[in-house]
Amino acid sequence: MDNKDIFFREKYEKREYDILSGFATKAAASKGRERYLEPCPMRTVFQRDRDRIIHCKSFRRLKHKTQVFLSPEGDHYRTRLTHTLEVSQIARTISRCLLLNEDLTEAIALGHDLGHTPFGHSGERVLNELAGHFEHNEQSLRVVELLEGGEGLNLTYEVRDGILNHKKNLTPSTPEGMVVNHADRIAYINHDIDDALRAGIIDKIPEDCARVLGETHSGRINTMIRDIVGNSSGRQITMSAGIDEMTEKLRQFMFEHVYLGSKAKEQESKAEMMIRMLFRHYMNAPGDMGPDAGKSIERFGLEQTVTDYIAGMTDRFAVNVFMDIYIPKGWNKF
Repeated sequence: MDNKDIFFREKYEKREYDILSGFATKAAASKGRERYLEPCPMRTVFQRDRDRIIHCKSFRRLKHKTQVFLSPEGDHYRTRLTHTLEVSQIARTISRCLLLNEDLTEAIALGHDLGHTPFGHSGERVLNELAGHFEHNEQSLRVVELLEGGEGLNLTYEVRDGILNHKKNLTPSTPEGMVVNHADRIAYINHDIDDALRAGIIDKIPEDCARVLGETHSGRINTMIRDIVGNSSGRQITMSAGIDEMTEKLRQFMFEHVYLGSKAKEQESKAEMMIRMLFRHYMNAPGDMGPDAGKSIERFGLEQTVTDYIAGMTDRFAVNVFMDIYIPKGWNKF
């Protein structure tokens, strides 16, 4: 191991204490990993976690998982992967302005949706119904702790805590985790508005929201970020009451006009039917989940293995296996 490399990591860890806020989470003070891992000579623990997430298979599969629009024909609609990248960008900006740990923030943001199902929240609802309990944030933690690579990614406590607690009604233990909470909300509300406008599902947002938050996509994001930066202090990451009220009004507007009962959701019943039928099939034919299914069943039980397998599917993989199992094929012998 090169001494120059060791010095580089230690120099970076020292710089965090010199530059970052006293409330920021320092890499050298991390609570560590569940299993010992030889320190990287060049990267802090949070930088290493970010890289582990980016290189894992679950992260790559996000590019073919639904955000709001199921299998959109246009190339410009968001997917679960582009959502994740937008959350990361917003969260990093906020953390940088508040002198928090940008590396920890980025790692949490990149990992927060690794456990999301195919077909967006409709897939999540069906798995919750079938398995008795399913939350995508808990599944994301399960992916990084147990499933990815067969033994998880062995991430630091702070990253795992942020992934588990990234939903609005939960409280992460670090200010960086709270930043991701807000960034997730800012990202999905605004990019879903952009996609809904492009699809012609809505033609405008409420006038008072536009007046307070901004007329454009970038303007609204800028307003929300600046408000958080201006109103946060110490470990309290928060919006002002006025901006938070308008942001929540936008969110409710999206539920009423886009998320529930709009043209964007016309295919959801078909997606839900597919997941129900796949779940039933694999419960009866677990060997169809592949050669590793037996080990997983022995370790986690049949129902949990089926839940994990379906949750890990992309939209198109779920459609393809459904067709392979349930759609008859023509006779083609010559």
